[in-house]
Amino acid sequence: MLNSKITNDGGFKAKLARGEFEKLSNTAKTKAIGNLTLITGGARSGKSLLAEKLGRESNLPVVYLATMEEMPDDTESVMRIGLHRSRRPQTWTTIEAPYNLSAAILNLAPGKQTCIIDCLSLLVSNLLLKVNGEGTRLPEARSQVSEEIARVLSSIEKRQEINFLAVTNEVGSGIVPENPLARSYRDLLGETNQTVAGAAHSVFLMCSGLKLKLK
Repeated sequence: MLNSKITNDGGFKAKLARGEFEKLSNTAKTKAIGNLTLITGGARSGKSLLAEKLGRESNLPVVYLATMEEMPDDTESVMRIGLHRSRRPQTWTTIEAPYNLSAAILNLAPGKQTCIIDCLSLLVSNLLLKVNGEGTRLPEARSQVSEEIARVLSSIEKRQEINFLAVTNEVGSGIVPENPLARSYRDLLGETNQTVAGAAHSVFLMCSGLKLKLK
């Protein structure tokens, strides 16, 4: 059990050493990954804009790991990708990593730099659709996603010379989705967000273009 105390306002506060956090699921101490920041929030909340701002302010070379595949016959995806590209300085390097994000991280060039991962939401979606297209094979999909996320975190920890800014979405605040595939996605992304937020050194929640530091 964690050491704890009751605060003056009646709340519960765990005593943790610097760089540690409490996981509510099992109250275990876990060491944070010092070079990882997670940015989460709803659609069009300003998540990518914040990541790009932090990337520019780092005054380091920036690599953009994009998990969305460009599909020329999908006009909406082409429009979204074009919008994101238009905001990036031409000096930034873009690498597509729709499935094997962990390998892309390990293969980044050596040296101090900032890496924006945009986004974990699409990585989970890509893996889910690859394994579980009809939403009926959640256990297999969960295994694929959890294993890749574990590899991603391990890869980030190995690349200590790189500052990572990972973007994700909050999708569990609305009604329960009607179809099995959407419910599977909601569950897997929620689990992924908990895992990555728990491992990250810093976590920001974006709402209406404003950021709230959670960790």
